[in-house]
Amino acid sequence: MYRASLRRPSVRSQTLTSRGNYLGGELRRPPDFDAELVSLDPHSGEPVGRLQVSLHDVERAVTAASDARRAWRETELATRIAAVQRVAKELEARGEELARRITREVGKPLWEARTEVKAAIAKVGVSVEEGLALVREVTLEDGSSYAPAPHGVLAVLGPFNFPLHLMHGHVVPALLMGNTVVLKPSEVAPFVGELYAEVMHAAGLPAGVFNLVQGGAEVGAALAAHPGVQGVLFTGSYRAGLAIQRATLEQPGKLLALEMGGKNPALVLADAPLDKALHDVAWGAYVTTGQRCSGTALCLVERPLLEAVQAGLTRMLPGIRVGDPFSEVFMGPLATAGARAALETQLAAARSAGVEQVASSEAPSGAAYAPATLHRVEQFDSTQPYLTEELFGPDLTLMPIDDLEHGIEIANALPYGLSASVFTASASRFEWARGHLEYGCINHNAPTPGASSRLPFGGVKQSGNHRPAALWSSLYCSYPVATLRGGTTRPALSPGLDW
Repeated sequence: MYRASLRRPSVRSQTLTSRGNYLGGELRRPPDFDAELVSLDPHSGEPVGRLQVSLHDVERAVTAASDARRAWRETELATRIAAVQRVAKELEARGEELARRITREVGKPLWEARTEVKAAIAKVGVSVEEGLALVREVTLEDGSSYAPAPHGVLAVLGPFNFPLHLMHGHVVPALLMGNTVVLKPSEVAPFVGELYAEVMHAAGLPAGVFNLVQGGAEVGAALAAHPGVQGVLFTGSYRAGLAIQRATLEQPGKLLALEMGGKNPALVLADAPLDKALHDVAWGAYVTTGQRCSGTALCLVERPLLEAVQAGLTRMLPGIRVGDPFSEVFMGPLATAGARAALETQLAAARSAGVEQVASSEAPSGAAYAPATLHRVEQFDSTQPYLTEELFGPDLTLMPIDDLEHGIEIANALPYGLSASVFTASASRFEWARGHLEYGCINHNAPTPGASSRLPFGGVKQSGNHRPAALWSSLYCSYPVATLRGGTTRPALSPGLDW
């Protein structure tokens, strides 16, 4: 098993040098490039390293993947399983290096980056066992059958908040199902992506089966719209997912698996286990510096418990340590200085509109740091952007509700539908809520974030397009082929035939 080192890092003294994009089985720098991509340490603002971006390499990557697709599709499943199991071993071998790379590029606390690496390793086993069980070939009594088939070349567009685990969560089932892959990592964490390509190379995948191109939105758009790509597996914002849909309107046969974020409510009822609810709501709002698509954004509290919840959260916020992600902190910086500036603008607009700030943690000044904040509003306003748009930062909104029905009315009025939590001692009240909430993940006395690879993960409305990831990723990485078997005996003639 991968074990974390307790030694303090010296990585910030090292400027990383890119080896290039991974095309056809080798890392190589583009012979022609359009721009330079600079990775910045969100703690210090200093460069981590620089990479060359080439739109021409999109074409080269898709060509390499296309050339390899037939042989990989015809490779026995046992061989494909052995290949991804080697990937898991390489992730274990380079686990600490990957965790430190994640922390340096996106500011995730090292303890959490190590947890992300462990999740990526575990994803292989879940995909091989439970994932493949969902797409096994089935034969009926009359000999008819259905079986999965790969799409061909799949593009994977990775996010910055889990720069290893979420892109890996698409890549592994895609490869298992017989697809070839072109991966574009987040431009915020390109060196995590390059290290992942080194892992794939060390695992000995055939040339062209896995490819990687670096870049920002232009590279992602070119890859998603490429006619040689049969599917796009995307994790990111609603706006980016919508842009992918628009760019591929004239390619209706292209599969889109879009996971696009959330504005996730936690409903705290009057009979809720208070200590558990306070912990889970605060943890869900501020873990990963509030940069989880399933993070808790709204805390909807029945009025009898409202003041106790506000008092409890107000006491808790000063205990959230914010600082250098290589030290013992709960929150590091936001992933970029631009994200911090955007969050400050959104919160300033909310306060100008009358939203009250009731508590805040301390945070270092400069770079991409932001404090954990708690705000309160007295009623829901669907025209207020602060209450309906995803902030993607460490902020929580407290709001009173009259009863469970009122809370569900507010929750269902939100434009997203990813994750919701209900805190109540009553199993029957939770089951009633689960039957009425319009969300893909509905949790009982548990935080809104914290997905399991052994469950489907996805949402409705602006949160996704009915292609849940995690356990169900094998389903969208293949399509079903139905087969009727007619035998060799001619059937009786239909009425009206005279042969």
